[in-house]
Amino acid sequence: MENNINQDEMKQESNTSSSEEELVQNSSNDVEIENSSEENVTDINSKLEEKKINDKMEELQKQIDEKDDKYKRLQAEYSNYMRRTQQEKETIGLFANEKIINELLPVLDSMERAIDACTDKEDDMYKGIELVHKQLIGCLQKFGVEEIQALDEEFNPHLHLAVMQENVEDIEPNKVIMVMQKGYKLKTKVLRPAMVKVSC
Repeated sequence: MENNINQDEMKQESNTSSSEEELVQNSSNDVEIENSSEENVTDINSKLEEKKINDKMEELQKQIDEKDDKYKRLQAEYSNYMRRTQQEKETIGLFANEKIINELLPVLDSMERAIDACTDKEDDMYKGIELVHKQLIGCLQKFGVEEIQALDEEFNPHLHLAVMQENVEDIEPNKVIMVMQKGYKLKTKVLRPAMVKVSC
């Protein structure tokens, strides 16, 4: 019986010892699982934080790119505006006197008719009109006004106004054979086309 008791005790001890081993192993597994779980949670949290930061950085970079694009467009628009304004100023400056010049052209025509009508080239009246005529032409030339050359030129509808046509021998067609009224231009702009007779 004592043997039985010993055996029972041994079994109990063995069971206890194996239970203790299981407990130790289970607790060690639990600790490993807990540690692994904590690492996983930490790893997941850090990945989430990293993703949030990356998303935020992408969003900020996108905003920077949009602002940069907007800035470049505004800069280009401003540059175009300045160039356009400068061109307008130059054009305005160039053609600002156009109206007064157009008013002076008939005066110039009248002076030329008076000079042509004078028979005595030594007369003081003739010399005075000729002097004023030269001054007026010089003044107009300073502002860029020039006479349109027409006589013996090829007819150009942009520069000449044909009021008559005549068939003339030995002259090829479409040539200006007579100027009835001089034409003038301001730089490149025609102020008044020359009134001409053209051969046909």
